[in-house]
Amino acid sequence: MQLHHAGYAHSQEIWDSESLIGGVYGVALGGAFFGESMFSKQRDGSKIALAWLVDRLRRTGFSLFDTQFLTPHLESLGAIEISREDYLKRLKNAVNSKADILNVKPGISAQEVIQRSTQTS
Repeated sequence: MQLHHAGYAHSQEIWDSESLIGGVYGVALGGAFFGESMFSKQRDGSKIALAWLVDRLRRTGFSLFDTQFLTPHLESLGAIEISREDYLKRLKNAVNSKADILNVKPGISAQEVIQRSTQTS
């Protein structure tokens, strides 16, 4: 809670009216986001939240999303495995850059998120 109140911990939640479906949360430092955990209350709730979070991080200036593990779903969202040396270089650049996870325009549609995550041109 202290990290959240200090502006470092963030969550991406998926709701259906009054029902929480799933989410993902982690810690942001500069332009780096460190995914901590995901949860689902309905099937694929965490996967939907993760897709939204990836889109949000891209749109708000993040250059590194540390997911801890590489899964097929993460790969489908653009995740890659990198060497320790490359990670440390990217980490240094990311934490020393500026990004604002809260600076996102409201009203983004699911279609826009899907289009951006699948667009290859």
